[in-house]
Amino acid sequence: MAKTNIVVVGAGYAGVAATKFMAKKFKKDSDVAITLIDRHSYHTMMTELHEVAGGRVEPTAIQYDLQRLFARQKNVTLITDTVTGIDKDQKSVKTVRGNYPFDHLILGMGGEPNDFGTPGVKENGFTLWSFQDAVRIREHIEKTVAKAAIEPDAAVRRAMLTFVVCGSGFTGIEMVGELIDWKDRLATDYKLDPSEFTLKVVEAMPTILNMLDRNDAAKAERYLHKKNVELVLNAPIVAVEADHIKLKDGSTIPTHTLIWTAGVKATSDAADFGLEKARGNRLVANEYMQAKGYETQNIYVIGDLVYYEETANKPTPQIVQAAEQTGHTAAVNIVSTVKGGEKHAFKGNYQGFMVSVGAKWGVANLFDKIHLSGFLAIIMKHIVNLKYFFDIRSGYYMFQYLMHELFHIKDNRTVTYGHSSRYGNVLWSVPLRIFYGLVWFIEAFKKIVGDGNWLQPHTWFGEGSWFTGSSVFPWTWDYQQAAEATSAASGVGADAAATTAETATQAAHFGLSYAYGEQPMAVIEKSPDWFTSIMKVMMPNMEVAMFFQKMMVFVEIGIALAIMAGLFTWLFSASTIVLVLTFCMSGMFYWVNIWFIPVAFALMNGSGRAVGLDRWVIPWLQRTLGKWWYGTPKSIYGQK
Repeated sequence: MAKTNIVVVGAGYAGVAATKFMAKKFKKDSDVAITLIDRHSYHTMMTELHEVAGGRVEPTAIQYDLQRLFARQKNVTLITDTVTGIDKDQKSVKTVRGNYPFDHLILGMGGEPNDFGTPGVKENGFTLWSFQDAVRIREHIEKTVAKAAIEPDAAVRRAMLTFVVCGSGFTGIEMVGELIDWKDRLATDYKLDPSEFTLKVVEAMPTILNMLDRNDAAKAERYLHKKNVELVLNAPIVAVEADHIKLKDGSTIPTHTLIWTAGVKATSDAADFGLEKARGNRLVANEYMQAKGYETQNIYVIGDLVYYEETANKPTPQIVQAAEQTGHTAAVNIVSTVKGGEKHAFKGNYQGFMVSVGAKWGVANLFDKIHLSGFLAIIMKHIVNLKYFFDIRSGYYMFQYLMHELFHIKDNRTVTYGHSSRYGNVLWSVPLRIFYGLVWFIEAFKKIVGDGNWLQPHTWFGEGSWFTGSSVFPWTWDYQQAAEATSAASGVGADAAATTAETATQAAHFGLSYAYGEQPMAVIEKSPDWFTSIMKVMMPNMEVAMFFQKMMVFVEIGIALAIMAGLFTWLFSASTIVLVLTFCMSGMFYWVNIWFIPVAFALMNGSGRAVGLDRWVIPWLQRTLGKWWYGTPKSIYGQK
């Protein structure tokens, strides 16, 4: 049986969403092959370009390798190539290095900046619509500030330190927000006063953030004024020169940096495909995302490239939500065609809009009902981004996103105001780590030695140890007489549930450190009934209970040795938290030792990488498991 070839052009939000959906639906269909073609070997998180351009995160933070995204989808072939044309009659996609026949074709090549023919934008301005654009802006700003720092002419220096963003949409406002956060670091690095920096937003319209509710936009405007950003409204730019821009009213703004975010149009790569075009070179499609006039050829258009009017004269917006939804619609209809079924018409479902103004402040309008600003809006943006990784089933990049956004970041440029940053010196946690591991080791070893002599191994495992007598767990007391339980439980250490008759008569005193002569207070005096019920299921008789009791001793010793050696410190520190909580619920832990929990949390902050085995083991494990699970990332896919 001949294979059904599905070709997807473009690995943007729309292309990735469509490919992921089809790969899942055709997972068991060996006669269906999916080919994903993109000029790059990676997917770019376009909504975070401003973070790279504004020096917040490293460039690789928004670059997601396609091999890592599709390594587990064996029915997807990755091709790194540039599409040059489409033979609609022969149903073949032409690229620089080959041809790819298709039975179904999805075009999701995205968009590109629209300068509306403004003179000088291409030559003297900077656009922000690709990974390369973001890196170029970042490098230009750093070089320009470095030159300005040694520029003796005050007027030239002022122009060099004036940064202008054209356009007050989401991209423009997010870009100027990053500059707000970055200028203090730039000033420090190049021995400048932050007040020498001038930030401007130039907008042809009388208002900013016109996709937002006016109250939300007003909040953003007030925040920008507070941060000394000048909003130049009703001011179309008519020309861009190397050292200034010209406005429609004849005035000029001296600047060496103009970042153009004023518009977007369909990619010019698709201009010669011979498909019907509409405004902004977007390709016209019907409600099923099929290219108009080529429905029988099974050609679909999605993402920023598609022009489909949801209502009269109102095409799908060029935003991520629309891109993913158009991609999903096309994918669903291809699956329906191949497997049989009804086609599904596109129905936009836009759940809101969010814009960040730097790392710590933003505004959000959700479901046209919920309005957030400040800290909560940024939290919501992170949640939405994390959901995206869940949608495309990439736990690896979800983890990397958290690392880049919360932990591997400098200058307090996080929603937590830098409190979550790992850029602290974890070397000083080494003594605490060794001490904490030693505490667990000694307490576990006491359960082996019991009443014996530490220096005489032949006396171990006898009376008083956890290896002789009956179980010390309180839920096992029903298995024996109360007198036997009291006798067996005595002398097993501070964490045993039962105490001697003498200490039982003493009043327990609350305290976080031991006071001589006082009886410490248990965190929970009696194990809750629900917890006891669970434990009785796990330990239905004394034999099973004793097995768990003995095993627990060796588990604690293993955890202790690993923590002292700095091996899998995060995992084993987290394990001690679980153990302590279990002991607390058992009525076997005292407030004087509750410091175990905050210490374990402290040691989870990478402490094993300082004078510990994690310095070598974790990177090796990441490389080895990453290669096994994802394969080896390459700069070009599809080469023979």
